Amino acid sequence: KGLREAMNLDEPAALRFLSWLGGLLSGDLGVSYVNDQPVAMLISGRLANSLQLAAVTVLVSVPVALTLGITAATYRGSLYDRIVSVISVSVVSVPEFLVATASVLIFAVYLGWLPALSFSREVDGILDILRVYAMPVISLSFVVSAQMIRMTRAAVIDTLNTSYAEMARLKGASRRRVVLHHALPNALGPIANAIALSVSYLLGGVIIVETIFSYPGVAKLMVDAVSTRDLPLIQACAMLFCLAYLTLVTLADIIAIVSNPRLRT
Repeated sequence: KGLREAMNLDEPAALRFLSWLGGLLSGDLGVSYVNDQPVAMLISGRLANSLQLAAVTVLVSVPVALTLGITAATYRGSLYDRIVSVISVSVVSVPEFLVATASVLIFAVYLGWLPALSFSREVDGILDILRVYAMPVISLSFVVSAQMIRMTRAAVIDTLNTSYAEMARLKGASRRRVVLHHALPNALGPIANAIALSVSYLLGGVIIVETIFSYPGVAKLMVDAVSTRDLPLIQACAMLFCLAYLTLVTLADIIAIVSNPRLRT
């Protein structure tokens, strides 16, 4: 009975939910059942690691995906476009856990080039940083970049088929000028949505990657909480992922509205 009262299990479910929601709005995420520590403190210790991994992944995947997607749309129907399309579709079909597992087997077990555990507190230089983040970033970038390439290519092709792009070509504008000065600015909204949706996919992929590489991030913390049935910690991590997804999608919508005057009417 004392444990039920301490965990508020003697109260109705609706009342417990309202109490938890009130604590969430005030910044009180509760206390972990397993560690007997505030959930906010446990998450804050892991959040920086997850943000570092996501930032490195975005810095690698976004420029590569935008470059390949825009150039594939520019040379639509060419051999280059077919190769990029086939590779992107093939990569989308491969789940990130398979890429991560294959990376561990090849680069860590057989070749011994990279560490199987992707986090080390003893990082002395840029080479150590590259070794630490290489495999998880590659695993996450594979699927994220492939999705972004396809969506960027489709957005630029739709813009190139518009009347003002055709008029620019009839006036003698080069292919590069048509893409950079006419098509790309008007495709900024769809491209921003593509980036936001692809980056939000990290929220699911990072759970698998952090688990395989034992990376001490929020996703790994959530997986550990599931195994120990630490409900307050699970709820807080899930809400954090939802908040990140909603923030990314909202920013993409704002960028689309700002870049396209027709959406502001």
